[in-house]
Amino acid sequence: MQSKKIFLVGLALLLTACDGKPGGAPMGAGGTPEVGVATLHGQPVTLSSDLSGRVNATMTSDVRPQVDGIIKQRLFTEGAEVKAGQVLYQIDPATYQASYNQAAAQLKSAQATVKSSRLKAQRYAALVKENGVSKQDADDAMATYLEAVAAVDQYQAALETTKINLAYTQVRAPISGRIGISSVTPGALVTASQTDALATIRALDPIYVDLTQSSSQLLRLRKLQASLKRDDVTPVAIKLEDGTPYAHDGKLELTEVSVDESTGSVTLRAVFPNPEHELLPGMYVRARVDNGVDPKGILAPQQGITRNAKGEATALVVNAQNKVSSARSPPNG
Repeated sequence: MQSKKIFLVGLALLLTACDGKPGGAPMGAGGTPEVGVATLHGQPVTLSSDLSGRVNATMTSDVRPQVDGIIKQRLFTEGAEVKAGQVLYQIDPATYQASYNQAAAQLKSAQATVKSSRLKAQRYAALVKENGVSKQDADDAMATYLEAVAAVDQYQAALETTKINLAYTQVRAPISGRIGISSVTPGALVTASQTDALATIRALDPIYVDLTQSSSQLLRLRKLQASLKRDDVTPVAIKLEDGTPYAHDGKLELTEVSVDESTGSVTLRAVFPNPEHELLPGMYVRARVDNGVDPKGILAPQQGITRNAKGEATALVVNAQNKVSSARSPPNG
């Protein structure tokens, strides 16, 4: 297996050797500073990227009224879990119930008119054959019947509308999740056109973590994963704001399809289980994205690595002739 040697030279050691101050590294014969050399061997190395991110709900829905009225009751506990379809608020239904009753009565009246006008049209159709009534009277009777049928359809539609509005007096949860603080109390007037939501529901399990990565880093990551022939799920681990590791690992779900022109970055979205609701929308986290395993990776001691002006990792490498070659970036950074 191929091996490499690098000098273990720290920045402080170099500065001390140059100014000759005491307390530096041990000096060899002739005043030459001693340096360490480590032999490196290729081995399987897990490669990863450290990124920052924010927690976001998988679904967010504002609770809004769809009819006007006075809030009679709030039927949920703030901060509690709610189910889709659960009644959250009761708007005073009195006027909507009255409209529904009126529409139902009008429909019954129209249905009765259809029955009588149909019988009349049938009688006139028989009499016109015996010249008992004029053809015009028979035609008028048929027209009256058809108008009554159309009126039934109209009142049926009106009844359905009032039924829908009556149902809207019960404001229901559009999604399942945890509901926040209510912006209204019983007695408040709400309208279908208001801009303020009554409350907001967020689905927290599972939950998203949106990570930010530069487009250049993303390109290198994709090339690396392609070279490692990685096609399985990409695992992601995160730490909370206080540095505590999160108990559950997530997986990379998608990458934004465009680059932010102002920052040159793209968003990566990971999804995590969140059964204890420890992760909340808006939280800042640090994530480590597993890029795969390089079967021929090389691990170098930290003291043998320095950074150039571009922030790239560099090391001094001993070549086959046992001489130090120019500094260069170690394989895979």
